[in-house]
Amino acid sequence: MKRALVTGGAGFIGSHLSAALLQQNIEVVVLDNLSVGRKENLPEGVEFIQGNILNSTVVNQAFQGVDVVFHLAAKVSIRGSVENFFDDAEQNVMGTLSVLRGLKSSNAGQFIFASSMAVYDDRSDPVPIGEDYSKTPRSPYGISKLCCENYIISICGMLGIKANVLRYFNTYGTRQTYSPYVGVITIFARRLLNGNRPTIFGDGNQNRDFVSVKDIVQANLLVMNSNECANIYNVGTSKATSVNEISKILCRIIDPSIRPEYGESRSEELRNSIADITAIRRDLAYEPKSDINCDLEDVVDYIRSTLPTT
Repeated sequence: MKRALVTGGAGFIGSHLSAALLQQNIEVVVLDNLSVGRKENLPEGVEFIQGNILNSTVVNQAFQGVDVVFHLAAKVSIRGSVENFFDDAEQNVMGTLSVLRGLKSSNAGQFIFASSMAVYDDRSDPVPIGEDYSKTPRSPYGISKLCCENYIISICGMLGIKANVLRYFNTYGTRQTYSPYVGVITIFARRLLNGNRPTIFGDGNQNRDFVSVKDIVQANLLVMNSNECANIYNVGTSKATSVNEISKILCRIIDPSIRPEYGESRSEELRNSIADITAIRRDLAYEPKSDINCDLEDVVDYIRSTLPTT
């Protein structure tokens, strides 16, 4: 690979991926409308195009000379998608179709899509779920991601382009933009750093698979350099961590005197969501390398550095 396009490359995951691609001596062009992403996230050396993936002129410009496409640009919000389902579908579904339309007239030979654990149905117990687990999304966001997966595998197959899908589980790390809807670790840490109690929706015993952005990047590089085609992989750790546990770790790091408060559970949120990573381990030799208990100190330090000083 000589040149890569990263849509949403100024965002949380995209900026880390862009930096890793540059380290592999791959030219990187980033297409981002900066609705969530930030210019200061961009590593030195990327070619930056500001624009929306719904704009065909901008998309065609971004595709010039590209060998591989990492499509990360999306509205990422499970709770937000319930209130704004039209905007969610427009950006996620129509935006993806716009990128696929640009792919038709390009020379790119590979397409890698950032999907989500939100495509899966809920599970009553904290047992890892494989890629064939029931796909009955609980949110419009999950519906949009599942729809995009099907379009990508179908259209790239017709075009003779190698395409693979990575279903990210709960990703954490530095550079995650604060939103009241996305990223429980970022939300909790910001509240605690401001001296406020974090709010846990439900009893806090819901379990998640928290995976470091470093391992998400690892998965993207592995699939890019593989011969796999038309495959879908979970990207996580296979380890269950409850929301209560996350709250306890963050309170210990930031302020042990603060305790969380509890609110009503949200129907669109899953009770248990843990990745079975057998397939990606087998096919790509993926192995999660991060430990959330060690990583959260760095995440807290980063979030602290982004807060306004008094």
